[in-house]
Amino acid sequence: MQAELRNITKRFGATVANEAVNLTIRPGEVLGLLGENGAGKSTLMNVLCGLYAPTAGEIVLDGKPVVFDGPGDAIRAGIGMVHQHFMLVPVFTVTENVVLGEEPVGPVDHLDRKTARAKVAEISDRYGLHVDPGALVETLPVGVQQRVEILKVLFRSADVLILDEPTAVLTPQEVDEFFKIVRALRDAGKALVFITHKLNEILEIADRISVIRRGKIVGEGDPKQMTRQDLAEMMVGHPVDFRIKRAEFAPKEVILDVSGLTVLRANREVAVNDVSLNVRSGEIVGIAGVQGNGQSALIEALTGLRPVAAGRVTFDGTDITHASVRARHAMGIAHIPEDRQRRGLIVNFTVAENMVLDSYYDRRFSGGAAIDWARVRQSTAEVVEAYDVRTQSVASAAGTLSGGNQQKLVVARELSRDTRLVIAGQPTRGLDVGSIVYIHERLIAARDEGDGILMVSSELDEILALSDRILVMFKGRVVAEFDAYAEDTDKRRIGLAMAGVAA
Repeated sequence: MQAELRNITKRFGATVANEAVNLTIRPGEVLGLLGENGAGKSTLMNVLCGLYAPTAGEIVLDGKPVVFDGPGDAIRAGIGMVHQHFMLVPVFTVTENVVLGEEPVGPVDHLDRKTARAKVAEISDRYGLHVDPGALVETLPVGVQQRVEILKVLFRSADVLILDEPTAVLTPQEVDEFFKIVRALRDAGKALVFITHKLNEILEIADRISVIRRGKIVGEGDPKQMTRQDLAEMMVGHPVDFRIKRAEFAPKEVILDVSGLTVLRANREVAVNDVSLNVRSGEIVGIAGVQGNGQSALIEALTGLRPVAAGRVTFDGTDITHASVRARHAMGIAHIPEDRQRRGLIVNFTVAENMVLDSYYDRRFSGGAAIDWARVRQSTAEVVEAYDVRTQSVASAAGTLSGGNQQKLVVARELSRDTRLVIAGQPTRGLDVGSIVYIHERLIAARDEGDGILMVSSELDEILALSDRILVMFKGRVVAEFDAYAEDTDKRRIGLAMAGVAA
């Protein structure tokens, strides 16, 4: 089935999210869709999926205009979306998850499990998904869970599949396997939209690429004739330099020393298991691993947000194992949290208020009982300019900023003071290429000025580009360490360690 978006415009009040967009999704083809944060990609796909009604324009399927009153209409018409964040019931089997809401029934309206399981197995085999219909979802690796999401869409006879950031939580080996599945779906005649911010991946998997900027399609191209630089420039509207400039690696004294650290989850299960590591002045230590292997709990323990069950954390020779968040902040530890909206900002507060969330009590801003807001606003304006945080005013709500500018606001708050150690969790998650380059530059600058950087990222390209040393976490343990400058350090070996396999 061929899907067309013809002159689609979508407005939210005075805001134009999409303007006169024309896009064709052809059977037997993978269309790569690129764009900055806030460019309008998600809105456009939500129109195609029936979640939004277009303000103007029409959707055409196989030459016939259609109108969707909701996502159910789109699913019945053959359009399905595989979301970045899985929507699965962990305690259900694969079959139960796949047929949920579309259950085949037998006598007295009971679920016909035999028929359901047979159909799921048939679809799995037909497209090379290799998923056990009887397996419990909670026991499956992340890459297999993603296949279950694809099965859900195929079970509903989708001919157009929208894949939203599908490789975000996969190891390099899982990405290779996933691409085989995407190609099998394409070769079977499915029409696919592949949304991603990973330029190397879209150049590898797409048959055609469309770039959206500020709600409009600004270009299309053949990936065989395009480069990362071509795509990046098309996305942001100006040339992008991917080269990372940094001082020669010359680490000094150990700043952070972690010994035998064990951290528990809320249910008392072990999240971090006997981890030891150190970070020196003037180096970036990157922690790689599939999300959910203890990285978040490690960061929370090191920043004082989660108690330590066992082990010791030393900073500049001082035991801070049980120190408060404020005490660590005062010692020069900066924290860029992995969830900017949940941990980094209060989105209803102004830019100025967010800038002093962790320092409003400082003598610079408080003369005693009251905060000197004039001084706060002046200081914030200076930092916002220095860190290129684009906002109408320091009095604007942080929630009105784009994702990239929200992240730059967090980075500005943490790095604009005197720091010794920066703990960064997923520092560029969900950001466009321009914001990614900017934040990378800031982290490198902190490293070159003598800070130690401990960076957790699920983006292996980011780990390889920035790190001086690389640690890999798997099931709560550090299972491998790599010298980032060694000739044999590559994606394959790190990817194997991420999957728990010795390289």
